[in-house]
Amino acid sequence: MARATETTETTDDTGSEAEPTPPRRRRRRWLWTSLCALTAVLLLAGTAVGFVYWRTDQALSSIERIPDALPTAPEASQPPRAEGDALVYLLVGVDDDRTPDDSEAGWQAGEARSDTMMLLQIPADRRSAWLVSLPRDTWTEIPGHGEAKLNAAYSWGGPSLMVETVQNLTGVRIDHLAVIDWSGFRELTDAVGGVTIDGARLDGREALAYVRERKSLPEGDLDRTRRQQNFLRSLLNETLSAGTLTDPGRLGALLDTVGDVVSVDDRLSNGDLRSLAWDLRDLRGSAVHYMNAPVTGAAMIEGQSVVLLDEDAAAPLWEAIRTDSMPSLAASGEAPPELGTNVR
Repeated sequence: MARATETTETTDDTGSEAEPTPPRRRRRRWLWTSLCALTAVLLLAGTAVGFVYWRTDQALSSIERIPDALPTAPEASQPPRAEGDALVYLLVGVDDDRTPDDSEAGWQAGEARSDTMMLLQIPADRRSAWLVSLPRDTWTEIPGHGEAKLNAAYSWGGPSLMVETVQNLTGVRIDHLAVIDWSGFRELTDAVGGVTIDGARLDGREALAYVRERKSLPEGDLDRTRRQQNFLRSLLNETLSAGTLTDPGRLGALLDTVGDVVSVDDRLSNGDLRSLAWDLRDLRGSAVHYMNAPVTGAAMIEGQSVVLLDEDAAAPLWEAIRTDSMPSLAASGEAPPELGTNVR
C-alpha cells in the first residue's frame, strides 16, 4: 500500500496560500541590506575621523608660533643637520605664563628667563627618542655678549639667541624649537587625571611644586633637571597608558590645554606636527630615554656659581645626535647615565 505524501501548506493571514520568495530575490534583498549597513558604518566612521581631524587641527592651530625663532644665518655658518630623517628639537622651559614677545619692538632684554634646556633627538626610524638636559647654569659663550650662564641667552635675546647659543655649544643643528611653560603644566597634568611620581598621585599643583624645587636638593639644578625629566616621563606614560588618547573627553581636555602650554617656531606647521604624531604612534614610554649632559662640576666665575660642561665626555654624545646613532652610543657604554627609577 502506497504511503500518502505529507504536505505542509503555508497561508497568510487571509487564509490564502503564500508564495515563497524566490532565492535570487532573497539574495538581492540581503545584499542591499548589507550594503546599506556598511554604508552607514562608513559614514559614521568618516564623521568620527573627520571630527578628530578637525578637533586636532583646531588644537594645533591654537599653539602659538614664535616668529624668527630659528637662526637665519647662512647654512655654511651653522652646524650640519642630523643625518637622514632624524630630527632635533630644542625644548626650552620657562617658569612664566607669558609667551615670547613678537611685537615690532622685538625682544626686550630681561623679559623672561629660561630655567630648562633640553635637546630632543628623534631618530629616523622613529622607534625611540632621546632627551638630553643642559644645565641652566652651564658657563658658555653667548654670541654678542661674551661668556655667561646658558640661561642668560634667552633673557638677553629671546628664543633665536638661545637656539644659536646651544648650536654653538654642542655643534648640533636645531630643526625646531618648543617653549614650554611649566606653570601651564599644572592644567595639562589635571587634564590627564594627574601623574604618579614615587608611588604618590600628584595633581597639577603638586606636580608644579615638584618640578620647581631646587634649593633643598643635594645637587641643586642638576637634581632639578632630573625631577623635570621624571615628571615628563610620568606624564608621557600616563598619556599613553591611561586611555587618554582613546577617551574623547580626556583627549578633548588634553588638546584644549596644549595651546596654553607650548609655543613653537613659525616653521613648524600643523601638517608637520600631525606627521610627527603619526610617525610616533607606536612609540612607548619605555623607548624614551632621559639623561643629563656630562659636567665636570661646579665653579665660581666672576662671583657666580656656574656649571662646567665636560667637553671631552660630551663630544661622543653630540656626535651621536648628529649622526643619528644614539642607540649605538648607549650600547657602547659611552653615553651619560640614563635617568633612574629613583629620583630625589
